[in-house]
Amino acid sequence: MKTINGIGVSPGVVSAPAFYVAKTKHAEIVLGSLSEILSALESVAKDLDSKAAQTNMTIAKDVIEAQAMIARDPELHSKIQSLIGESSSDLRIVLEKSFEQFKIDLTNLGGYFAERVSDLDEIKHLVVNKLLGLEEASIDIMSDSILVAEDLSPADTATINLKFVKGLVVSKGGPTSHTAIVARNLGIPAIVGAKGAENIRHGDFLLLNGRKGVVIVDPSSTEINSAIKRERELKNKTSRVSGPGRLKDKTLVNLLANAGNIQDAKKALELDAEGIGLFRTELLYLNQTKIPTINEQVALFSELFEMFNDKKIIIRTLDAGSDKPVPFLKSEKEENPALGVRGWRLVREHKQIISEQLKAISIAAEKSKCDVWVMAPMIDTPNEAKEFSGLAKSFGIKKVGVMIETPAAAILADKIFAEVDFASLGTNDLTQYVMAADRLDSRLSDLTNTWHPSVLRMIQIAGSYATKMNKPLGVCGEAGADPLLAAILIGLGVTSLSMSSNSIEEVKGFISTLTKSQCEKTALKVVRCSSAEQARDLAQKELN
Repeated sequence: MKTINGIGVSPGVVSAPAFYVAKTKHAEIVLGSLSEILSALESVAKDLDSKAAQTNMTIAKDVIEAQAMIARDPELHSKIQSLIGESSSDLRIVLEKSFEQFKIDLTNLGGYFAERVSDLDEIKHLVVNKLLGLEEASIDIMSDSILVAEDLSPADTATINLKFVKGLVVSKGGPTSHTAIVARNLGIPAIVGAKGAENIRHGDFLLLNGRKGVVIVDPSSTEINSAIKRERELKNKTSRVSGPGRLKDKTLVNLLANAGNIQDAKKALELDAEGIGLFRTELLYLNQTKIPTINEQVALFSELFEMFNDKKIIIRTLDAGSDKPVPFLKSEKEENPALGVRGWRLVREHKQIISEQLKAISIAAEKSKCDVWVMAPMIDTPNEAKEFSGLAKSFGIKKVGVMIETPAAAILADKIFAEVDFASLGTNDLTQYVMAADRLDSRLSDLTNTWHPSVLRMIQIAGSYATKMNKPLGVCGEAGADPLLAAILIGLGVTSLSMSSNSIEEVKGFISTLTKSQCEKTALKVVRCSSAEQARDLAQKELN
């Protein structure tokens, strides 16, 4: 028996043989010309277009379409041309060098574009396949299996046969990787960052616990039965809870959904979300070559608000800039964009864009019965909070808040709360900044864990001020989707949780078994721990 630990990103327990998917290895020289490599890139782009058209999963479709755009990117083509010239060269070496240069460019841009870096390896691999006349082995699974791989492309993950694929295990990636995001939407148990998974052999019998982030190779029947029984008991205990989110003592906890487009919003309604806790407006602009007019923005927001009638929607203003570049912003290149002009800092260079967005939201809200709240990302100081609040309220927006996603904002939360009506914790970025670890780097996945007491203590500071000042404090990062962590966050002063729609039912069921006092007492014990593992184990024991 061998145990492999990783990051559980989608809960559930399943046992089945491993179906190991290995990528084709490229070792041979590939001689050819610029025209051949450009032709291969276009062929890969067309294949991706076809796969995007075949999937009904919005998140996967968006990612695959982004990969096709990268394959056609003129900047990438220019780098290839500068390296290859017009003569015949080893195209594999040319691709390695040009993609590495392009990867550096995207990494320096940060944010949305840095998240595309992992796509480059997949695109490069597919292009070499084309040049060699190879076809990647299809994931043709016809019996119950747990899919194991070094990593999976969004296209692979989105097209697997859910009739037979019972779970996913990949050795790379973190909680915000494409595989993690798509797995959550598929609703199957999944673990990422499972170092050692590459040593699992095809056919090995596995026990996968997506809640704990553990894979056991060749488990005993006792271990299998015990894990499945425990998971079933938890599911039975936490399912079939209707109505709004509330604790056992009737304390209300808003359970909302994260969304980036109309399709996400529709799914949230279908899965009984109480509203939208984070609507990412920047996703509406990423492919725009010019600034959308106020009327165009009003039309989009009106469609969204009409869907939710009297429900709450929290709109996050444009979280863009050098870290999430949109074509019409023309942001300057920065050495460290995660610490640069992003989020609310965008007003330093593009105040008109934020003002027009706030005006459009206000006009659409006036015509709607929807309860519209608006918040700004990347607020660091009380003065920034005051400036945003004044600007938003000048357009008639009634509920104005900010994102708390930096240590500076958390530490001065009392001063910030004095300027706004509410706040929401962005746990992904907050964890990254507290731990000084890039959340997109799979090598640091053990550090980018919101369970770390350093992160929880930062949340505790913000939560204590929210409670004292009677201000709503939400969470809209990935942390809210973990039922156990959700309970700890509630104990630290959080009053609402926003997550992927698929996670709402289980979180609702779990917190309905707990009282506010239980959450608070356990949270106080957890923040005294010295590691993320110790913190989670203690919470599991206390809230069993």
